[in-house]
Amino acid sequence: MAEALAFARLPRVAEVAVPPAALADHLAGATTPFVMRGIARDWPLVQAAGRGGAAVRAHLAACARPRAFPASIAAAAGEDRLFYDAAMAMNFRMAQAPLADWLAAMAAAEADPGQPMVYLSAIDMGDYFTGLAEAHALPLGERQPLASIWIGTRSCIAAHNDVPENIAVCAAGRRRFTLFPPDQFANLYLGPLDNTPAGRQVSMVDVRAPDLARHPRFAEALASAQVAELAPGDAIFVPSLWWHHVEGLDPFNVLVNFWWREVPRWLGNPEDALLHAILAVRDLPERQRRAWQALFDHHVFAPAAAATAHLPETARGILAPLTPDTAGRIKARLLRGLSR
Repeated sequence: MAEALAFARLPRVAEVAVPPAALADHLAGATTPFVMRGIARDWPLVQAAGRGGAAVRAHLAACARPRAFPASIAAAAGEDRLFYDAAMAMNFRMAQAPLADWLAAMAAAEADPGQPMVYLSAIDMGDYFTGLAEAHALPLGERQPLASIWIGTRSCIAAHNDVPENIAVCAAGRRRFTLFPPDQFANLYLGPLDNTPAGRQVSMVDVRAPDLARHPRFAEALASAQVAELAPGDAIFVPSLWWHHVEGLDPFNVLVNFWWREVPRWLGNPEDALLHAILAVRDLPERQRRAWQALFDHHVFAPAAAATAHLPETARGILAPLTPDTAGRIKARLLRGLSR
């Protein structure tokens, strides 16, 4: 009970009043989360949410393309947490069906909480709907985000992070976000990198009911956590690599989110580098591993001048600030090495 009480007293994510026209500028250089109340109040889905879940489902059905939609279905009735079972297998199954079938299942679950959870995650709005993305957009300036929609019954998604910047907009139902700064990864007791519920490494801690005897360092994560509850039309900015635990609190919930990176598209994905380092460095003998750690610090994490000041600018090659050409040369070399 004491743990639950402490969790309920988490500080709230800061709220800012950002007119839609000023959003793109406000995001420039933003490094901490913030909530924007009512920024999407005029969206058609938000307006439909005021009339109830049936109106939202009717709007989605009218826009859906005639194709199969992937969904996660909980293995046990009443289960709302997409996670692992005791054997570290998934506690849900995947299936595909027309959207109308999934919406009918959600309508049944809205009336009967004992129905299995149904959750459509990260559905590309442009690929799966006609006109939905255009009617549910935010003025993000020159950014070219991936726009996704998340539709489901009551749900609980374990704390995870994403490489891109993220704005998540509650379109129907209510969402609760619990956020942790990037440096809290060790206190979140992360699960496997390759066996994951949805492609992202997740915290093994049940944030709603943490077991501090089993996960004592999670108390340190809670000390830096923030929480936000969103109503339809509200949005939250989740910066790159911030850990977020997300709950769909109502019997029927819809979220729209926008992912983008503030770097050129030709740069690599840091997560690929992590996987390559596990493959090539982690299991080396200790002496070699420490030598490579020093080289990584020198060439990657230290100021660039430390590795290049003694070289003529024309001779720095890939040690100079990257360009599309030098990035392409690195990728080609990596592909040759990985294909051996």
